[in-house]
Parts: sequence; C-alpha cells; structure tokens
Amino acid sequence: MAFTGVCTKELCQMRDDIAYYQNVNAQVLGISVDSPFVQIKFKADQNLNFPLLSDFNKEASRAYDCLYEEFTMGLRGVSKRSAFVVDKEGVIRYAEVLESAGDLPNFEAINRTLESLN
Repeated sequence: MAFTGVCTKELCQMRDDIAYYQNVNAQVLGISVDSPFVQIKFKADQNLNFPLLSDFNKEASRAYDCLYEEFTMGLRGVSKRSAFVVDKEGVIRYAEVLESAGDLPNFEAINRTLESLN
C-alpha cells in the first residue's frame, strides 16, 4: 500500500540499493493493489528508479498466494508484503510472504539468492 511507512521504507531501500541489483543483473519490480494513478504519484514522490505495477484486480496477488482477504480497518483484498526472486526461465528461486505488514523482507537472503544465480 503506497504511502504507508513500511512500504515507503522498503521501496526506498530498493531505490537506494538499485546499483547492487543492476550489478547482479536483476530487474526490480514493485507490485501492489493500488491503482495505477496512485502508483504514478508514489513513484514520483519517492523518486523510485524501477517500475511499479498495479495489481488492482488482485490477479498476481492471488496467483502468488499473498493476499489478505481481510486486512486491518475493514480493508479487504490487500497484498501481503512479499518478496520473490524469479530467474530468467520463470522459476521462483526465492519466496517470502510475510504475515505481518510491519515486517520487511529479508534483504540478505534475497541478495544471497540473486548472487547464486550469477
């Protein structure tokens, strides 16, 4: 969810570490159930240097089994904070789906996985 504290922290860390991801030949994508219009505003406000994709219809979130059917404050259909590493053949090499929206992905484990693919 764009503009929330943890989401902003997570994506700004990705922004700040983009050189690392480029050096390991990785493409960073951010995906949420926010509308494309919210994504455009959030990306501009945070100076994000990678694509943000809208899963407004929740197809990707359901396919990757990372959707809260019921979230806090009566919200429904919110993506869980998740991280995936998908290799060039489309095989998921790392998957982390967090139950607590306040937690950040394990960036060290993600980086180890990326390094093992090179």
